[in-house]
This record gives sequence, C-alpha cells and structure tokens, in this order.
Amino acid sequence: MSIIFKKSYRFAIISSLYITLFSSGLIVFLLYFFFTISLQFCILFSLTIYVFAFFVLQYRVEHFIYRRVKKIYDDVSLLDSTSFRAEHITTDMATLTKEVKKFATDKKLEIETLKVREEYRREFMGNVSHELKTPLFTVQGYLSTLIDGAMKDKNLRNKYLERAEKGVERLIYIVEDLDMISKLEMGDLNLDFTRFNIVELIQNVFDLLEMQADKKNIILMFDRKYNKLVPVFADKEKIQQVVTNLVMNSIKYGKENGTTEVSIEDLVKNKIIVRIRDNGEGIEKHNIPRLFERFFRVDKSGARSEGGSGLGLSIVKHLIEGHNEKIYVESEFGKGSEFSFTLEKIE
Repeated sequence: MSIIFKKSYRFAIISSLYITLFSSGLIVFLLYFFFTISLQFCILFSLTIYVFAFFVLQYRVEHFIYRRVKKIYDDVSLLDSTSFRAEHITTDMATLTKEVKKFATDKKLEIETLKVREEYRREFMGNVSHELKTPLFTVQGYLSTLIDGAMKDKNLRNKYLERAEKGVERLIYIVEDLDMISKLEMGDLNLDFTRFNIVELIQNVFDLLEMQADKKNIILMFDRKYNKLVPVFADKEKIQQVVTNLVMNSIKYGKENGTTEVSIEDLVKNKIIVRIRDNGEGIEKHNIPRLFERFFRVDKSGARSEGGSGLGLSIVKHLIEGHNEKIYVESEFGKGSEFSFTLEKIE
C-alpha cells in the first residue's frame, strides 16, 4: 500500500531535497579549493546556504500558494483566472485571507443582487400578465356574448360594444406606457429643453383634469396666487406628463370633497421645487420605498377600479431623473401625501 503524503509534506520534502543537493554540491566545491575546514570556509558556506535557502523557500512558497489558491479560485469561480494572474502573489497569509474574504463577500453580494433581480423579474411578469389579462378577458366576454346572440338587441349591443371599447382603450394605455418605460430604462429619452412658465403649465393640467376632480368634488388649487411668471428650463411636454400623472394620482387616491394643492417654492438660486399635496388616504410607511416600482399599487383593488396602467409613478421618476433632477415623497397614513420634484429655474 503506497503512502499518500499531504500536500504540505510533499512541498517540504521537495524543498529540503533542493537544499540538500545544493549543500552537498557546495561542500564538495569548497573542499576542492580549501582542502581543510577553516573560519572562512564556515562563513562562506553559511552565507551561501542562507541566501540559497531564502530564495528557494520564497520561490517555492509563492509557487505553492499560487497553485493552491488559484485552484480554489477556479473551483468556486471567485475570480477570473486572467485577473488573478495579473495580481502579485503574496506569502502573507493574513493578507491572502483578507483578499479571499473580500472576494467571497463581493460574490455573495452579487448573488444576493441577482436573487433580488430574479424575484423582481418574476413579480414584474406576474403583474404584466395580470394587468393585460383583466381587460382582455373583459373584451373577450362582451364580444362572446354578442356573438352568442346579443347582437339582435340593439341597446345591449351598443352597451357591450362601448364596454369592449373601454377594455381595448385600457389595453392600449397599458401597452403605450410599457413601451415608454422600456425606452426610458434603455436611456432612449430625447428631451427638448425650452423655456416655459411652470405656473401656466400647472393651470393647463388643472383645466384638463377638472372634470375628473369634479366627480369626487376635489378642488384643484394653488397654495397662493402667482402674479409673476416662474420660468423654468426643461422639456415642457415631459414635465406636463409628470404634473398630469401626479395630479391624477392625487385625485385617484384623494377623498371625497378633498383638495389637491400645488405650491412652487425657490429651493436655491437656480432651482425651484414643485409640491403637489393632497389630503387623501395617505400611504403607509412600509409602502413608500416601493411607490416608484412598475405596477406597484398600494391598494390593488381600488386602484384598478380607478383605471390606470400602474406605471405612472415609475414613468414620473424616470422623466424627472432624465432631467438630472430629484423627486421626493412624504406621506402620513390617513392624512394625505405630498409629491415634490425640482426643476431648473431661469431668469
């Protein structure tokens, strides 16, 4: 039965063999010249052995550690072999251990990030499926009923066709928002910066959404009368979309006979902040970090009954960040919410 040495024993045996062979050869060489053992002989022999042993052990240890550690890196895929070869191999085990732990920690974080992304992807696909399935089944149901004989009843036919049309409009709305957010996330955001009056833009949004607000007796208002222009430099169409989405949200989640108030404040010399505040149902604290996720709804049943694609706030965030500006949200459950964003102000 053959003896199987541990790796460290084999390393020690081979290293010792090198030193022994060199020492024996060196003694023969020195005796050939000195013939007798003298002080000079001992000093020269000792120094030579010391220097040789130092370099042999240093080279052998580095080579030994390199092979062992590289195999570990290769086995657990902690590091690409190309980047590993580019690094200096150290025999300091404390440093080596620190580096290995660092690589392990980095990879662990990477794996955790991938898990989160995979979970987010699954949730996103489920949300897309649900959002599309609801109007599709609605349209299918009305059309099937019409095909099965309801076409003969004129009143019922018109009623079902109108409802089917609303379902198709909702599908188009969702698909258009999905297309927009896909472009935004790929960086395909072409901004046309112009100078415009933000007060006038907000008033236009109020006029556009006045009928929707009247259905819940919600008053759309400024915090005060703005007699002077407030000129900003941004993409007017995109900012109008931002304000529209935020005001629509305040109406959707606002309470009956409530208010949606907009204020414009100077933040710093060349910045303003637009605040859109309502006194609606508010948002629970644990839901606030997820508000700008695609398809995330605080109240899923209520939000769907109000319509919308579930992508509005996500689009708003991308549009504001595309302007290199910031968007904020503050809310107290049961008392209302405030969304605010910054814009560049010009004189």
